[in-house]
Amino acid sequence: MTFPKSGLAAAAVAALLALPALAETSTNRVATNTAWSTFVDGTPKQCWSVSAPTETVNTKGGKAVSVSRGDIRLFITYRAGTKGEISFSGGYPFAPGSKVSLDVGGTAFDLYPDASTKDWAWSGSPDDDAKIIAALKAGQSATVTAHSAKGTQTKDTFSLAGFSAAVDEAAKQCAK
Repeated sequence: MTFPKSGLAAAAVAALLALPALAETSTNRVATNTAWSTFVDGTPKQCWSVSAPTETVNTKGGKAVSVSRGDIRLFITYRAGTKGEISFSGGYPFAPGSKVSLDVGGTAFDLYPDASTKDWAWSGSPDDDAKIIAALKAGQSATVTAHSAKGTQTKDTFSLAGFSAAVDEAAKQCAK
């Protein structure tokens, strides 16, 4: 499975590639809700809520290892006329053919690495996005587990404190 599937989603990949830098430096932050921040930018308008992990564990062969990773972020992105879209930036190229697992309160969801970007993963469909967002709103934390092309397993835990307020704000900003 290769994602994204549509021209709009392909354009989103290009836009999202710049989001980690924007998430850190944008003057377009409209809200900060505990662990989550909400941003609005661009033409066409994009609105997103983003968080960095509160804990990261990297292992290889079952043993903890120190690795160098780029930006690690969990995003929910809105555009005019669209519902929230889940994406995860692992900060490294994912293992070819692998899936990324998102666990929220014991419920697992699959995210699919995008072959063109190699370090981004997306949900399988808008229906999956809606289910994941509902789970995230009800949860306390989310854990994303993935495997790098170099054989490292990563486990990133995200606090969901402030998640509901942040994504509601992003949806509201892009509904305008």
